[in-house]
Amino acid sequence: MAVRIVFLDMDGTLLDSEKRLSPENRAALEQAAEKGVLIVPATGRLYNGLPDEVRRLPFVRYALCVNGAQVYDSLTGRTLHRAEIPLPLAMRVFRRLEELPVIYDCYLDGQSYISAAFYAQIDQYITNGPINRMVKSVRTPVDDFLGYLTQRGQSLQKIVMFFQDRDMPARARALESLPREFPEFAVTTAIYNNIEMNIAAAHKGAALAGLCRALGIGLDQAMAIGDGTNDLTMIQTAGIGVAMANADPAVLAAADYVTGSCDEHGVADAIRRFCL
Repeated sequence: MAVRIVFLDMDGTLLDSEKRLSPENRAALEQAAEKGVLIVPATGRLYNGLPDEVRRLPFVRYALCVNGAQVYDSLTGRTLHRAEIPLPLAMRVFRRLEELPVIYDCYLDGQSYISAAFYAQIDQYITNGPINRMVKSVRTPVDDFLGYLTQRGQSLQKIVMFFQDRDMPARARALESLPREFPEFAVTTAIYNNIEMNIAAAHKGAALAGLCRALGIGLDQAMAIGDGTNDLTMIQTAGIGVAMANADPAVLAAADYVTGSCDEHGVADAIRRFCL
C-alpha cells in the first residue's frame, strides 16, 4: 500500500542536533509533497513553537502538537482535537514535583508558562545550547505560577519537567514512579533530561489515528518517524513505523525500519525509501 501521509517528530528526528532543517530533509519533504503525500509535524511542541522553516512550508497544513493533546489545522485556524489535563489533577502533580530536583512548566491554551524563579534557573538545568534557546523562546515567566493557573481556571495541555545532568538517577526513578502515582497520565520523554506528562488520552498514536480517520486515509497508508518515547505510540500505530538511529531503545525495538540519525538526514532516507 502506497504511503499517503507521513507524521514527523521534530526534535531528534526532522531537526538536527542544532535544531535546523537540513537541505536534504527539506528536499525530500518537497519531493514527497509533489507526489501528493501529506506531511504532518507530530511534536511535543506547541504549534507556535514549531520552527518557522517548518511551519512555513506551503504543503504543511495539519500538525499534531503537544504530544497529541491538540490536532491543529493551520489553514482554518481550527483545533480538530483536544485531550487535556483537568486543573485539579494538574495541581496534584505540581505538589508532587515540588519534592523532586526539577524545574517545571506547563502548556496552556497554545502557550507555555513557567514560574519566574524557574525561568531564571533554566541555564542550570539545560546546558545544551540549541535546546536551551528553544525552551527559553517559548516559555512565558509569571511571578505566581500556581496562582496564575488558578486564576485562569483552565485545563492544561502538558506538564514538563527538567533535571540537571547530575540528577539523572532521580530522573530514572521518576520515570518509574510517576506512572504508578498518576495512572491518569502518559509519562514520556522527548530529550535526554526531561519528563513530559499528558493526560493518558493524549498521545501521538491516538492523534495520528484520529487525523487519518478524518481524512479517509488508512493506517496502512501512514508512516511515522520518531526517536523519543513520546513517539512510541505513533510508531506502533502507523502502517510503517520508522525509528531514527539515535532513538530510544524502546522506539528502536518497535520500529519496522531504522533510518540514519537526525544528523545524517535520516528522515530523507526514510522518505526516499518508502514514499519516492
